[in-house]
Amino acid sequence: MPMTMSRARVARRIATAAAFGGSGVGLLGVAAVGVLLTEVRLARRTVGGSSDIPPCADGRYGAAFGHRTDRPPLRLGFLGDSTAAGQGVHRTSQTPGALLASGLAALSELPVDFRNVALPGAQSDDLERQVELMLAADAEVPDVCVIMIGANDVTHRMPPAQSVRHLSEAVRRLRAAGCEVVVGTCPDLGTIEPVYQPLRWVARRLSRQLAAAQTIGVIESGGRTVSLGDLLGPEFEARPRELFGPDNYHPSAEGYATAAMAVLPTLCASLGLWPEEERPEPARGEGILPVEQAAAEAASEGGTEVTASRAPWALLKHRRRRQLPDTETAGPSSVTP
Repeated sequence: MPMTMSRARVARRIATAAAFGGSGVGLLGVAAVGVLLTEVRLARRTVGGSSDIPPCADGRYGAAFGHRTDRPPLRLGFLGDSTAAGQGVHRTSQTPGALLASGLAALSELPVDFRNVALPGAQSDDLERQVELMLAADAEVPDVCVIMIGANDVTHRMPPAQSVRHLSEAVRRLRAAGCEVVVGTCPDLGTIEPVYQPLRWVARRLSRQLAAAQTIGVIESGGRTVSLGDLLGPEFEARPRELFGPDNYHPSAEGYATAAMAVLPTLCASLGLWPEEERPEPARGEGILPVEQAAAEAASEGGTEVTASRAPWALLKHRRRRQLPDTETAGPSSVTP
């Protein structure tokens, strides 16, 4: 609990600095930063990189549902970095966008038109460009957008307040356009297999602090968040060969499926399609908490949703996951899986 409260205070200071244009707070001392930079240089020699172009998953999913209803298709947009783009896998059906589009189609029993503008290597300051693409005059505004961003902000030492400011502005613009927004917060970079101490500890601390601050900014801008940090922690650490891709950095097909299963309930709930009620179940560790406390707790427990309640409170929820449908049969209809 003391660690959670400390993370909550730091996250609130970062989010406040983001809102008022400050530079944020330093999360590490000068000596620790020096160690971090040295270890990063060593880790880059070990951690593989991937220059492969992620498979394009844009298209219509669940097209067969269109013959059963006269309701229009749902529109799903994706923004973010290489994780959102699906880097590390080679089949369309293995990307997180395809997995979530087909899951949304199956649960809504409606076709889903999917569009991805994520860019491998992107930092949060690229979100402005991506939002412009998503809301272009010749494009239909999505019903819901998923954003996955933050890892490159940590590794490139973007000030956390600046990172949160860019993300919050992107969420506000999408919400103003009538789009629901779900953000998968910064993953736990301490799970990257070839990264050793002390970088592992530093990377974990930095990424969790950013994830908590992102949650505060997103909630106060009208979106919802799902923590990917701890979700991709114990499971990735226990089975790195299965959940990390060939470059030992990006998720494998199974890793993306694990993340997609955590995001899908929140994605559906944002559109009113999930059967669970929007109220906490104390027996499942859920509750209504001050937003910074909910953000800090979510950063430590993957798959945790945070959504706004009456200010300054937020709902912390652990939604029950369902098996994802087979994307080979669910779509997309306009590109090849």
